[in-house]
Amino acid sequence: MAKVTISENVCKGCGLCTTACPKKIIVLAQDVLNAKGYHPATVTDMSLCIGCAMCATMCPDCAIKVER
Repeated sequence: MAKVTISENVCKGCGLCTTACPKKIIVLAQDVLNAKGYHPATVTDMSLCIGCAMCATMCPDCAIKVER
């Protein structure tokens, strides 16, 4: 099973990872603000992750790490 780690304080909430995810399991957390005042990305259901790392590839801030 793949594991996605998102550094919330680095994420600027651009949403590129949400559109890149083929399983659509990454969303912007509307109830959370990080230290910079952005809504960071979060994974809704880690068990559905296929480990493709498209989210990490699209992230302009390198805030996402994918481990298989």
